[in-house]
Amino acid sequence: MTRVSVRTSAGLDVTIRPAAEDDYEALHAAFAALVLADEGYPHEPGPLLYEEFAHYWLENKSLVAVGCVGRQLAGSYHLTPNFLGRASHIGNGGYFVLPEWRGKGIGTALVTHSLGAARKLGFDAMQFNLVRETNPARQLYERLGFEIVGRIPDAVGGEAGIIYWRRLT
Repeated sequence: MTRVSVRTSAGLDVTIRPAAEDDYEALHAAFAALVLADEGYPHEPGPLLYEEFAHYWLENKSLVAVGCVGRQLAGSYHLTPNFLGRASHIGNGGYFVLPEWRGKGIGTALVTHSLGAARKLGFDAMQFNLVRETNPARQLYERLGFEIVGRIPDAVGGEAGIIYWRRLT
């Protein structure tokens, strides 16, 4: 994957590129803040050690990318096979946008970019697992053609989890 610049619906120029080791500290701080605020991920709310973050966000991923506005981290995504073996053609993505950049088209830019990157990595479909039915990313995923293929009762705190899927070919 190479570096690309995308103009968002809000007129921001976002550079999307592979994450580099220099990004890891900022990625950890941003993701740890989301976990502490209990926003969208299944981790117990509270401090998140770097090792826990690295295991979840960085290790054994097909791609980890960052979206930056200027030199500021605005969001990130990672791609990995959703399953092993014969079902490894189905990719899975994890995404986050920092609170101060939400509502400015960054999430749309990251997800759209990730779909192209997933195709290049050989995935022919994508599956997302949202641990909360109230996750605001649902509107974005549905706008980009993802469909609900399952619900998981009482996934986190009494809320249902949602499984999204979309073919890439």
